[in-house]
This record gives sequence, C-alpha cells and structure tokens, in this order.
Amino acid sequence: MIKMKSAILGGQLPKFIDPPQMDGDSKAPVIQTALDAVRQMRSGGDGCRFSTLHFLTICNSAVTILDKIGPTMRVLTQDLRQNIERLQTMYKTNPSSFSSLTEIVKEEIEEGSARKPLSCTRAVLWLTRSMDFVMIFLSKFVADADRDLVQIIEESYSATLQPWHGWISSAAYKVALKLIPERKVLMNLIMEEREDHGAIKEEINSLVSSFTPILNEIHAFLVTLRLDRLKSS
Repeated sequence: MIKMKSAILGGQLPKFIDPPQMDGDSKAPVIQTALDAVRQMRSGGDGCRFSTLHFLTICNSAVTILDKIGPTMRVLTQDLRQNIERLQTMYKTNPSSFSSLTEIVKEEIEEGSARKPLSCTRAVLWLTRSMDFVMIFLSKFVADADRDLVQIIEESYSATLQPWHGWISSAAYKVALKLIPERKVLMNLIMEEREDHGAIKEEINSLVSSFTPILNEIHAFLVTLRLDRLKSS
C-alpha cells in the first residue's frame, strides 16, 4: 500500500477531516449549487468575481462530486478539504477584508508568507488547479457517453494536476484508478434522484463554460505575482 504524501501541504500526511460547512441550502442539487455560485461571481464586479465565499461554495460542491466517484478520489478530496478549511478559517477572521481571494493573497504577500507551505495563497493556487481538473473531467464526462471513465480521469489529471505533483502523489492516483465505479453508476449518483439526464448535462456544460474563464483569471492574477509555478514538495 502506498503511503500517500499530501501534495498540497508541503509533504505532511493528510489529516482526515469533515468538509467545512458553508452557508446555503445543503440539500440543493450539487451541480445547481455550484452553478448558482458561479452566476453570482459573474454578475458582480471584480470583488464579487473573485468572491472567497462563492469560490469555497463551488469547491465544496466539487468535493461532493468527487466523493461520488468513491475512494479513487480520496487523495484529491482530502487535500481539497484541508485547503477549503484553511481559506474558510482566514475568511472568518475578517469577512469584509477577506471577501475576495485577491485580498487574501495580497495580505500574505505583505506579510511575506505567501510562499510558505501552509499559506492561504498556496491553498488558492491548489484549489484553482483542482477546479481545473474537475471542470475538464465534467466536460469530458458529458461530452461522450461511450468514453471510458478511467481514461477521462487519467486525461484530466495529466492536463491539470500531474505536472505539479510529486511522484508519490502521481503513483497514488494510478493505484486509485482501479477503484473507479462504472460510468452509469456515477451518472446516477450525480443525478441525485433527478430524472432528466439532459437537464443535468446542460447544467454541467453551463457550469464548465461559466467557471473556466474565472479560473483562468485567477491563474492570470497569480502569474502577475509569480506565484503560479509553486509545486508540491
């Protein structure tokens, strides 16, 4: 059994924690919850576009989606939960000052802590990379009903997270791929007892097309600060 090193926490083993609870209707369909948060980000100005609270809502939705895949994604979801918790903790210390992801990053730059292993800046970076993975995975998942689920996850991982992961993390993902459920099972889980497959696919496509440009803007912001190339140790 591979002893997994946390890719995001600078080499520390992951502490298994419950996902942080955000405000909102926890019973709402997970895709719709994420889509509503993206729409709110897109409807406002720069501050709302990089809203910490909305971003965390989307990340929590992503964790729920990945949990449906099963133990395969536990490597990723534990890192996601830790980074969500870190950002949420900082946000709650001063919601008005840290309402935007950009303000959190700027605060840590001024403190000189942005590049530290447990910084919120690293959390923003890794969450953004993880959301890249989720968006590509969802896009490929609904684009072709005949595609093999293992192949979709492998391609999504290679295009987003693998370049920044160490060999231990990459090896753990390859082992976990053996536990992926059948495609039909995953679709039923994502449907959450809804009957209209066409509607859920439209929501997923809308989520991907709406959120991907925001993710690109977050990456661009980190590039301007030369914080986009940080890797796991």
